[in-house]
Amino acid sequence: MRAGAGLAVFDLDGTLVPAPSAELRFALHLAAAGVVGPRQALRALCFAARWAPAYGRHVWKKNKGYLAGLAVDDVERRAAAYVERRLLRLLRPAVLARLRSHASAGDAVVLLTGSARFLARPLCRMLGVAHCIATDCAAEDGRYAFAPPRQHPFGADKLALLCAYGRRAGLPLGRMSAYADSAHDLPLLAAAAHAVAVHPDRALARAARARGWEILRA
Repeated sequence: MRAGAGLAVFDLDGTLVPAPSAELRFALHLAAAGVVGPRQALRALCFAARWAPAYGRHVWKKNKGYLAGLAVDDVERRAAAYVERRLLRLLRPAVLARLRSHASAGDAVVLLTGSARFLARPLCRMLGVAHCIATDCAAEDGRYAFAPPRQHPFGADKLALLCAYGRRAGLPLGRMSAYADSAHDLPLLAAAAHAVAVHPDRALARAARARGWEILRA
């Protein structure tokens, strides 16, 4: 990275990709292909019941029960194909243009998302994004486990994971632009030199107006 370059951090769900989330779209794709079915749906319900005391209302964001028992290699292969054939077409043009503008200016670009790594990594590869921080789903012996993710960028954890990664990678955290859509991303946006609320939810829109942040709705 050349001297004087900055850092641009992009959320995926609701920011680069409109709702519903990339992972929900992919899960529905797996269901249509017959890869997931009633057994995986039951496991997702059991996950919610098992870990609701720990995660409360956010348990569904942590819920990877639908993956339990699936082969990691097969899911990764299907995810890469899904990203190439479908997800790329869903990216918001205005936000993608910002990402490319940052890259052209020499900024380090980071995709920071709560979506699974098996979706985030191929998307980064296809967009030429070098830095990816995403959810690391628990796996054992080549199959996904019935367990919470080992890493889940969400809420304040997003900023903490970015800071830890940034120190290891030598990223200029003090010259950060951040793009996100949810009030859950307030810790990340508040730490940015330039915060952009992209199609913000109501709470983030209020915060953005109060703090004078840019709001991008195109």
